[in-house]
Formats: sequence, C-alpha cells, structure tokens
Amino acid sequence: MILPITLYGDPVLRKVCKDIELNYNGLSDLIENMFETMYNAEGVGLAASQIGLPIRLFVVDLTPLSKTEPTLAGFKKYFINARIIERSGEEELMEEGCLSIPGIHEEIYRKGFVKMQYLDIEGNEYEDEFSGYLARVIQHEYDHLIGYFATDRVPDEKKKELRKALSSIKNREVEVDYPVTNKSK
Repeated sequence: MILPITLYGDPVLRKVCKDIELNYNGLSDLIENMFETMYNAEGVGLAASQIGLPIRLFVVDLTPLSKTEPTLAGFKKYFINARIIERSGEEELMEEGCLSIPGIHEEIYRKGFVKMQYLDIEGNEYEDEFSGYLARVIQHEYDHLIGYFATDRVPDEKKKELRKALSSIKNREVEVDYPVTNKSK
C-alpha cells in the first residue's frame, strides 16, 4: 500500500525517533508498504518519520542506481533501531534530494564510511560497515531518525537562500507526483 509522505513543516520530522519493539503491530507489512511508497515516489530511501511514524526504521533500495554504479545492484535492506557507531573517512561533497523536501537538491558533505548497528525483523542484531554512495544514503536516512534534514547540513548562507523554498513546502505550495500529508506546523 502506498502511504502519503510527510513534508517539511510537519513536527514529526523533527522528532528523535523511538526504538521499536519487535512485536510492533504490522511491522512486516509496514516495511513492505514503505518500500512500495518509496518506489512510487522514485526514491532510494525512506524513513518511518517520512510517513508520519516517529520510530527508528528506514528502508533503502539502491538497485535503481545500478545502471551507473553496478556495485549497488541488489542492495535492498531495512534497518530497525539503527545506530551509527562510527563515521570516518574523507568528507565527500555530493548533491542530495529528499522526498520530504521536494524540488530541493543541495550539495552536502558526508563522511565516506559508516559503521552501523541494527536489527532485522526477527531481532537478530547486525553490525555492518558501508562506504561510498551507500554510506551517504544510509546517513541521509539515519538523519531522519534524529530529526535532521539534509538542508540542516548546508552552510548558514545557503540556509538563508533556502528559506523561501522551504516555506513553500511547509505551506504545501508545491506539486509532487506522489501522495503527501496535508499537515504542517
């Protein structure tokens, strides 16, 4: 089921998300719905807060990018109660977009390597390392779990330039090709 995406201005996007109990009602269906919602919006990642749920869950599928980056083929994963335990490597500058701030694409610095702890739906704990573009996408989605947007990571001068565009999104004065919530403020 395709769910509406929460846009900038909704307070849920600024919340620090809470851990999920593995007996969370409908968790398996929720994960599948998040993937379906992400695909419908042509994204490569989606956090639960982006569908209005302040819980520590995000999904990623980088397969659509495998035409230009073959190493990303088949990387489809969900992360429950994720925690970044290490960020390292050179800071790399790359343009990022976000389904919750449609139409805004900004160059963001991110570390090239992350180590994460997370659970699967059966409660198995993992500690994995990710690098390159994969590390970037994971950091972007993880930011949603702690109430951050990519635009929070741009220089102050750029933030000033983005105020009008962000205000338009907050006031729902944007057009998107996917369902969104009507709430703001």
